[in-house]
Amino acid sequence: MKTGYGWIEIDAVRYDHDVIVHRDRSVEKRSKKKSRKYRSFFNHTPLTDSELAFLEKEKPDIVYIGTGQFGDLPITSEALLVLAKFGAIIRPTPEIMNFFSSEYRSFAAILHVKC
Repeated sequence: MKTGYGWIEIDAVRYDHDVIVHRDRSVEKRSKKKSRKYRSFFNHTPLTDSELAFLEKEKPDIVYIGTGQFGDLPITSEALLVLAKFGAIIRPTPEIMNFFSSEYRSFAAILHVKC
């Protein structure tokens, strides 16, 4: 797995947008629609609790949040409360990528590719 500003490569597939890695290792584009209303406040589309509803269904052992190349993805306090239930690890995206290869537990991840 590799990442750079504006892109991420997972299982030899390159994505030019934020992604969600589900517990079954499937990858989908992060939909920011539910969080856009907070954009003007944060000057960026933050990660919000409404984007994390899938975690209750999947129940991963751990959640990884990649906050971008420089760690600038804002996360609302409500989202932090949800993430605390799953023992989330929140770090810049390049650091998070290092965890994947050795992770033996079931996990989900939200990975921001810019900032």
